[in-house]
Amino acid sequence: MRTRIKEFRARYNMTQEELAKKVGVRRETIVFLEKGKYNPSLKLAYKVAKVLNTTIEELFIFDKDD
Repeated sequence: MRTRIKEFRARYNMTQEELAKKVGVRRETIVFLEKGKYNPSLKLAYKVAKVLNTTIEELFIFDKDD
């Protein structure tokens, strides 16, 4: 799975730390999400999408192999 979290964070001039605080996780979790090394729970995906003012579908790209 790929994500567009970094792209959306840039739109809002938001650091990984700021996003992490807003969704209630550690910065490392955001790092892993951005690198595609962590698949979030539906609840976390929803929180991140809401903070970044977008949808889960816009933020997370599921590869056919996943």
